[in-house]
Amino acid sequence: MPATPKAMSDKEYIEDVLLTAKTLTGMYHYATQESSTEGLHTQFKSNLNDSIAMQHRIFASMQQNGWYPMQNAEQQQINQVRSKYMQ
Repeated sequence: MPATPKAMSDKEYIEDVLLTAKTLTGMYHYATQESSTEGLHTQFKSNLNDSIAMQHRIFASMQQNGWYPMQNAEQQQINQVRSKYMQ
């Protein structure tokens, strides 16, 4: 007898949606770069901007629900990263 699939939690579902949005954004980015005509470039760039906005809304929703916790960096950490990449 096959096992009954476990239902996804809301957090798991939105994590999957975010991953899909990130993948879509990457695909639109690549398509924009590789488009051969101005019309295609313009359409893919518009789609890319829309997918970036969608990804941000998903992220904001996750953060609001406590599913994507953020940690503020201390000034010393910021300075270390800045000096590493600004040399």
